[in-house]
Amino acid sequence: MTRPLLSSTVWRLGRLPFRAGRPDDLLALAVGGDGTGWMIAGEGGRVLYVNAAAMGLLEIDVPTTPVSVAEFAADPEIGERLRRIERLAAGGGKGHEEVPLRIGDATRWLRISAASIKGAPRTVLWRIEDATAEHEMQEAIEAEQEKLIDFIDTAPVGFYSADRSGRFQFVNGTLAGWLGYSPEELVRGNLMVSDVIAPGPDQESVVEGTPDPEEARLKGRDGQVLPVRITQNVVPSGEGGSWQSRSVVHDLTQELAWRKALSQAEAHFGHFFNFAPIGIVVVDDEYRVIEANVAFCAMLGGSADGGRGQELQSLVREADRPELIERLNTVTAQSGPFEVRLAGVPERVVQVYLSRLDPEVAGVSGLLLHLMDTTEQKNLELQFAQSQKMQAVGQLAGGIAHDFNNLLTAMIGFCDLLLLRHPPGDQSFADVMQIKQNANRAANLVRQLLAFSRQQTLRPKVLELTDVLAELSNLLRRLMGETIELKLVHGRDIGLVKVDQGQLEQVVINLAVNARDAMAGGGTFTVRTANVTAEESTRLGHELLPPGEYVLIEMIDTGCGIPPENLSNIFEPFFTTKPVGAGTGLGLSTVYGIIKQTGGFIFPTSAVGQGTTFHIYLPRYRPTEEALAEAESVEPPRAADLTGKGTVLLVEDEDAVRIFASRALANKGYRVIEAASGEAALKKMQEHAGPVDVLISDVVMPNMDGPTLSRHVRALRPHIKIIFISGYAEDAFRRNLDRDVTFSFLPKPFSLKQLAGKVKEVLEQPEAAR
Repeated sequence: MTRPLLSSTVWRLGRLPFRAGRPDDLLALAVGGDGTGWMIAGEGGRVLYVNAAAMGLLEIDVPTTPVSVAEFAADPEIGERLRRIERLAAGGGKGHEEVPLRIGDATRWLRISAASIKGAPRTVLWRIEDATAEHEMQEAIEAEQEKLIDFIDTAPVGFYSADRSGRFQFVNGTLAGWLGYSPEELVRGNLMVSDVIAPGPDQESVVEGTPDPEEARLKGRDGQVLPVRITQNVVPSGEGGSWQSRSVVHDLTQELAWRKALSQAEAHFGHFFNFAPIGIVVVDDEYRVIEANVAFCAMLGGSADGGRGQELQSLVREADRPELIERLNTVTAQSGPFEVRLAGVPERVVQVYLSRLDPEVAGVSGLLLHLMDTTEQKNLELQFAQSQKMQAVGQLAGGIAHDFNNLLTAMIGFCDLLLLRHPPGDQSFADVMQIKQNANRAANLVRQLLAFSRQQTLRPKVLELTDVLAELSNLLRRLMGETIELKLVHGRDIGLVKVDQGQLEQVVINLAVNARDAMAGGGTFTVRTANVTAEESTRLGHELLPPGEYVLIEMIDTGCGIPPENLSNIFEPFFTTKPVGAGTGLGLSTVYGIIKQTGGFIFPTSAVGQGTTFHIYLPRYRPTEEALAEAESVEPPRAADLTGKGTVLLVEDEDAVRIFASRALANKGYRVIEAASGEAALKKMQEHAGPVDVLISDVVMPNMDGPTLSRHVRALRPHIKIIFISGYAEDAFRRNLDRDVTFSFLPKPFSLKQLAGKVKEVLEQPEAAR
C-alpha cells in the first residue's frame, strides 16, 4: 500500500533537510501532480526523492533501502539497457528507453529517462511515464496494418504501383505469384512493367498508366501468358511531374472461360432458335416484333427481317386480325392453338401457340409465339375432302351407269332385232335407226360416267407416246382451227407407257377441246412430253405423287385461264362454266377418271389471263422380254360370219336384257337355256344332261353373283367356257375370282353383233386360250 508522499516524513537531498509545509515541499507538490513519475537517486541507487506517481507506477512504498529501476526488469537485456542509461546519467550524460517492465502481476510499458543533476555529482534524475495505453494502441494499429497488408498481399486480385518510368514500386503477393516472382524480385530487381506485359494493342496504354480499364496479357517467368484486365489511376509523386500508378489486376482466365461458354450457349441457342422447324416470334407489350427466326421469315415469303419492328397483326390477313388481337389481349400463361393466315403470296395458314414471358427470366416483357405451318396439311385436308367427294360422286355415277347400261343394252338390242325385220328401204328403218343412234349417244355418256368413276373396262397395251400423238396431230389441228397454233415438243428417248390407247386419245382430245374453247381469240396449244426420273419426281413436291419413274405429258394453252375458286372443282362431273348447251361437264371428269384408272396423276396449274397447263404423269413401263413378245403378237381377227352352233346357258336378272340376248343368239343358230338368277342357272345346269358350251352370266345379281356361279359351274363342267357381261368394269370383279380362272368379258351396253361375235370368238378359241 503506497502512502502519500507529502507527510511529516523528512527526506534528505545532500545535507539539506526537507519537511512538509516548507518551501521545499512546494517543489514536491509541483512535480507530484501531473501523473509523471519523478525519482532522484543518489550514489548506490539510494532514493533521495520519489513522488507519488513514481511510487504508483513502480508499486513501491517509501524506500528505506537503495532502489534501482533496472531491478524491475525481468528480462536481463532490458535490465542492462536501463543500467546503461543509469550509468550515462551518473557520468553526467542522459539516456532514454521505452521498455516493458513486470510490475506486480502485470507487464507495464514505461517511458524512462535518466539524466544527471547539475551540481549534484553521481546523482540521477529519473523520469517515468506510463506508455502502456499508447503501446496497446500502437499494437492494435500494427495488428490492423498487418491484417491490411495480408489482405492486400493475398487478395484474389493483383495490386502494383509503378513510377513514371515503369519501375515497380510495390507488388502484392498475388500478382507476383501469377508472374512466378517474389515481390522483392519485382520491386528491387530490374524488371519493368513493360517486361511483364505481352506485346499487344494495349501494352503501351497499360505502361503509360491510362486510367481506362484495359485488357492485356501478362507474361510470366515461365513464358505462360495470363489474360488480365488492368484498372489504374495515377497520383502525383514529388516535383517535376512525377507520378506513381495505383493499379489493380484482374485475372480473366475464368471470365474468358465463362465468356466462351456463354458465347457457345448463345450460339447453340441461336442455332436452335433460327433453325427450328417451326416459326418463333417474340413481341413486346405493344405486340411489335422484337425477334423472329428463319422459319418465320420463310413463312412471310423469305422476309429478311421477319417483320421486326412491325405490329404482329399487320403480318396476318385482315380477316384474321380481330381474333389474333383478342387472343393476344387475353393470354395469361399459355394459350392456343388457333389458326391465322399470314399476309403475302402464296397464302400460308399457321397454327399459333402463345405464352407470356417472365421479365425476370427472359429479360424482356412480352409474348412468345410458336407458329406451325399447316398450309400443306390444310391443302391435304382439302384434297382429301375433294377426293372423298369425287369418290362418292364416282360411286353414285357408277351405280347410275350400271343401271343405264342394262336399259341401253335392251334398247340397242331390240333395235337390232327390229332392223332384222325392217331392212333399209323399209319405212320403219329410219325410225329404228334414230332410236338406236340416240341410244348409242346415251351409251357414250354412260361410258364417260364410268370413266370418271374408274369403272370402265380398259384394254391397256404398251405404247410410245410420240407415235400416238403423231397419229393424233392431224385430228388435233382440225379441232384447233386456223386461229390456234399447235406445237408438239417431244423429249429425247421418251419411255414406254402401258395404257388403253383409245382412252388416252380420249384424254388428249378432251383437253384439246377445252383448250380450244379457252382461246376464242386464237393462241397457241402446246403438247410437250418428257421423262421424269425418281429423283425429279421427289423434288416436284406433289404430296399425291409417289416417287418413281414417269412419262410426263404437258398440255399448255394460252387462253383465258381458270379462276382459283374454280380450279378445285374442274374434275367434278357436270361442273362447267360454259353456257347451257355448250358442254356436258363430263369432259374433264372423264379425263380424271381415265388417268386415275390407268395409275397416273393429273395436276392443273392456271393463271387468269395467261393460260392453263395440265401436267399428266403416267407410270413409265419397262417391259420384260416375255411382255415384249406378247405385245408383238397379233390377235386373231373376228370372223365376219356370226352364226354358230352350240348350247349357251344365259343368266341375266334383267328380263329385257335376257330376252334380247336369248332371241339374238337363237337367231344366230345357238340353243339357249335361260335363267333369271344364279340359283336357277345352277339348278338347270344340274338338270341338263347334254353338253353346255358357253356360260354367259351377268356379274352383279341378287344372292348368287356371276363369279360365285362360275365356280359352281366349273365344279360340274370343268371345260365350260365363260363370258361375263356387266355394266361395271372387268377389274371390279376380277379380284373376286381365282387366279387360274379364265373368262371373256363383254361390257354393257352391247349390240346383237357384238354379242354374237363374242360368243363365236370364244367358241373358236383353243382350250388353253380361255
